[in-house]
Amino acid sequence: MVKSFLIVISIQIFLFSSEQIILVVSNDFNSSVASLRTFEDGKKVFNSFKVNIGKNGLGWGIGKIALKQEDSEPVKYEGDKKAPIGIFALDSTFGYKKNENLTMKYLHATKELICVDDSNSGYYNKIINIKDEKPKSFEYMKRDDSQYELGVVVAHNPKQLKNRGSCIFLHVEKAKDEPTAGCTSMSLQNMKKIVSWLDKSKNPILIQVPESKLKQIKELYPELKLDE
Repeated sequence: MVKSFLIVISIQIFLFSSEQIILVVSNDFNSSVASLRTFEDGKKVFNSFKVNIGKNGLGWGIGKIALKQEDSEPVKYEGDKKAPIGIFALDSTFGYKKNENLTMKYLHATKELICVDDSNSGYYNKIINIKDEKPKSFEYMKRDDSQYELGVVVAHNPKQLKNRGSCIFLHVEKAKDEPTAGCTSMSLQNMKKIVSWLDKSKNPILIQVPESKLKQIKELYPELKLDE
């Protein structure tokens, strides 16, 4: 009983310490598009806008808080082209410019910076310097296109559980209405608004769910003005 009480208290502390929230909601598990809304202290910040998510929709990911899920619902795995469902901390930003005047930690995406998607590597789901380690499978953070020109690192699968998904970001869309391999993408203009607004001291989080799970979010975050 005491343990359960402490868990509830811990969750509440996390919830109410998250002053900035990015909420992404899709119509269902199979949709590759969603609506993004931003909140600070429960109040809407920007007008909502459309984003692209996984080509194969959504699957349950691993985040800060476990939401209620049914056994029949899809689960996120490495390479499944599903974006993760859950509540995730936002750790840092990244981009092609050497410096950005942001309040979030910023990673300069050089050709040496990589994100490891090799499930057997000790660096799985980590962003590292290729000079330190060259895993069997990884992606460069400095791409030949503009998708990683500016982005945010999503803390999905922080314990590096094998094959449960890696390298999840908010990033610039490949093209309008183009689905992703598992991230959440948007126009460069909207990406700039997001990264300029995010403030690490306000414990920003990403909540990403299908419409059918929005009731849980309303119960966890009653202060959010979702109907406005």
